[in-house]
Amino acid sequence: MSIGPYLKSRPWSTWFGYLLFVAMLATGYYYNLTFIQLGLYDLGTRRVGMSKPEVAQMMAYLALVTCLVALLVGYLMMKRGWSRQFTTKLRLAFSVVVLQTVLTLVAVQVHTPNSFLGWILIASLALGVGVPVTFSLTVDLVPRRGRGYAGALVTALAYFAAEIFSTEWVFEVFRERLLWVMLPGTLGLGLLAFIRHPWLEALASQHVRPEFGYGRFVRRASTGRYHVRRRLVGLVILMFGIYFVDSLGFLRLLETPIYMNTAWQSPDANIRLFIAGVHVVGALIAGVLYTSLGERQLFLWIFGVFALTHLQYTFHVRLNLGDQAPLAMPMLYALAVSLYTVVNFAIWADVSTADTISWNAALGVALSGWTATFFSTALSIQWEAGGMPLLRHLNIVDALAMLFFVGLLVLSLFPEAKPAAQKMVGRGVD
Repeated sequence: MSIGPYLKSRPWSTWFGYLLFVAMLATGYYYNLTFIQLGLYDLGTRRVGMSKPEVAQMMAYLALVTCLVALLVGYLMMKRGWSRQFTTKLRLAFSVVVLQTVLTLVAVQVHTPNSFLGWILIASLALGVGVPVTFSLTVDLVPRRGRGYAGALVTALAYFAAEIFSTEWVFEVFRERLLWVMLPGTLGLGLLAFIRHPWLEALASQHVRPEFGYGRFVRRASTGRYHVRRRLVGLVILMFGIYFVDSLGFLRLLETPIYMNTAWQSPDANIRLFIAGVHVVGALIAGVLYTSLGERQLFLWIFGVFALTHLQYTFHVRLNLGDQAPLAMPMLYALAVSLYTVVNFAIWADVSTADTISWNAALGVALSGWTATFFSTALSIQWEAGGMPLLRHLNIVDALAMLFFVGLLVLSLFPEAKPAAQKMVGRGVD
């Protein structure tokens, strides 16, 4: 597939929409990756003085409320037709960003467990609305053929910024870096949400075009209805497994200085730059794989790399190979993370239509992303606080990764059913 001639034929409004999508999602993912997942843990334990199990409980509340709000908002958007209304989604996104910016500003005033819980609950409302709103913008802004590459750019930018600019993984650093982006970004998004411009009017009508409004894996039955239900369920399970395995392993590595001080938190800027570069290269590779492969082969790659990634840490601990981990270990981890993150940004629109994207994105991101990440985060904190040895923790992570990988290998032996009564509408000429 040659994407060059295709991109050259796009009008400037489509290019603008593509860049708007990348900027919004990259900023949002950077916010969740640093300030929410890592910064709140530091805020709760170091500044508020809560125990690790108490913070784990708060993070579980964050996941639960975010998931419930996302599902409710996604369903309402689908039923009320907001999934097709670009301006409505843009204004909802602006409201979410305003609330998140205010919460980030006032987070320094959180000093007690009760105020921490209050902050968590309000943040969960913003995050829950943000999930279906921002992901549903895919059908307005990103054509089907470019979704893998858009996901690659979002992933590359978010991970590069997280590794290069977050010199210390503490609440204050994350907050300061984010405010430099969020304050001007809020003003810019507010302007786009409430002005009239020919480009914005063009973007508002793109979802009616087949290359935007119908996903890559959407099927149309003889009755005229569109079906992706079974595939969606399988993808939610697979993505849940990926996020759960990743967070369950990485949060324990985060508490192990030998793996952090020589890699992600290394005082050597060249090492952090190298890891950031691997994230970028891995994201670009994932963009190509996503565009070229079917989902079975794609997830075999993801779980295969993940299984190998966690096995190397287990071997390093079991064989007691020294006080410094080889740079190849975080390099492979960065590659694995970039692979699945790209898929998460592209896949939900490709199993949706312009009518169902908000609900499907809520199901996918809330259930497989948020719930898995923060459930495993809470579980990892509980295990460490309970005295579980590092080797046993990593053995469990390895077993889960291998279970998914072997399961996919077995599944790949069976041909994929393609009923004759259904027609793929997401594979047409873009």
